[in-house]
Amino acid sequence: MSESLAGDDTELRVLSFNCWGLKFVSKDRQQRFRAIADELAESPYDIIALQEVWVRADYELIRSRVSARLPYAKVFYAGALGAGIAILSRFPILETSSFSYTHNGSPIDVAAGDWIVGKGLFSAVISHPILDEVEIFNTHMNAGGGDSGTNEVARISRITAAWELTKRIRHSAALGRHVIVTGDFNSIPSSLVMFIIREHGLLVDAWATAHPRTRNLEEHEEIDSPQKAIDHYGVTADSPFNTYSASKTFEGIAGRWKGKRLDYILYRGPARFHRRWRRRGETTANPVDEIPILLCTSSKVAMMGKVPGYEMSLSDHFGVEATLFIQYPSANSVAPPPAAPTVWDTSAYASQQQHDIGTGDAFDIKISQQTVEAMLQAIAGAYRASRSRSQKHLTIFGTCVVVLCGLIVGSAWQPMPAVNPLLVLIAGACSWLGTTMLYSGFIWGRWELNWLMTVIEELELLNRGRVTVASRQSR
Repeated sequence: MSESLAGDDTELRVLSFNCWGLKFVSKDRQQRFRAIADELAESPYDIIALQEVWVRADYELIRSRVSARLPYAKVFYAGALGAGIAILSRFPILETSSFSYTHNGSPIDVAAGDWIVGKGLFSAVISHPILDEVEIFNTHMNAGGGDSGTNEVARISRITAAWELTKRIRHSAALGRHVIVTGDFNSIPSSLVMFIIREHGLLVDAWATAHPRTRNLEEHEEIDSPQKAIDHYGVTADSPFNTYSASKTFEGIAGRWKGKRLDYILYRGPARFHRRWRRRGETTANPVDEIPILLCTSSKVAMMGKVPGYEMSLSDHFGVEATLFIQYPSANSVAPPPAAPTVWDTSAYASQQQHDIGTGDAFDIKISQQTVEAMLQAIAGAYRASRSRSQKHLTIFGTCVVVLCGLIVGSAWQPMPAVNPLLVLIAGACSWLGTTMLYSGFIWGRWELNWLMTVIEELELLNRGRVTVASRQSR
């Protein structure tokens, strides 16, 4: 029989919230952040993970308001404008880490800004009185490529980011830590991105665990009310109940689902190591009844209120919260890690098993072959597209060089002085365009191709490892 624990530390109350705080761009930012700070100051959360907190003054405001309950905090720096990521904790922070995703969109896509801000994975290791070390990950993934349909090539930034994220999660678990992953993943539950994260990271979706009867929504289904979409399906973005999206007309998934679930809290237990050699059946694995496990007892959409005195939502996203209960299992009560679905497609999430887990072997390969093949297909397509785009940009660079040479030679022979300012303007534009295309076509082009090839080789190595393990087990 499982031994339950008592006291305030037997539960972890976690919030993930995208605050929409880009200076000069986000609407009503100052009024909203004052209200957000007041709301969080009255909240019962043990851990708060925030995204899009790009203005230092906004972070300091929230930090000062919640410091009585959450005395430990970290804001992360990355890219040219900062990561916009912050973690606030009731428990001491032992160490932090920052990791920008290798593929963050194109550097010349200034409007999107993902490459400029250096989106990535950021973490804080906290010291918990029962769980010992817990690593809290917080991420905000690239939004490019949409969130539905079969064109996975357009979502290659998130696909490769998911691969990098899961490798770091597995490493953290291998160190004996419990892991909690939060953030705005810009991906719906049935997406390839979330399959990678759940399967390879051996992660449990807190919302799916807390709502087992309503988690199996497929892309073609339609929800009849916005309230049901929030209460049963965890919609956090593009909801008609949010003042910043209420006036918009959405098609596709956002229209059928009355919004989208893009924000998540996921978790897993530490990995269990076995010696590569054994002596008389010995093992270095910790007894399973000594390892506390996390059980999600509730999860709901949060931060849905309005700014006092104004008819505006706190952000363009709602938040998501989860309560994770800590207990010691008996040796016979430990559930297995999340099982891989038999087929990867947009409806496979409906049949994917979700489990609360305590431990898993450090070198378990649970990602399905179908998911790996879908990744390889998407990355191979992105590789071809990147190579073609690189060649196109280098061709434009060569054309600019030819035009500049023509302008230099022609300016010496043209008899009309009034035309010279125009020639200078054209020369300046060609110089700027040529330099940009050289950077994008050669430096970024080679960077992207090498990175995509690296991921392809890692996936192929994983497949070979799967075959090797299977052959050993069959002996």
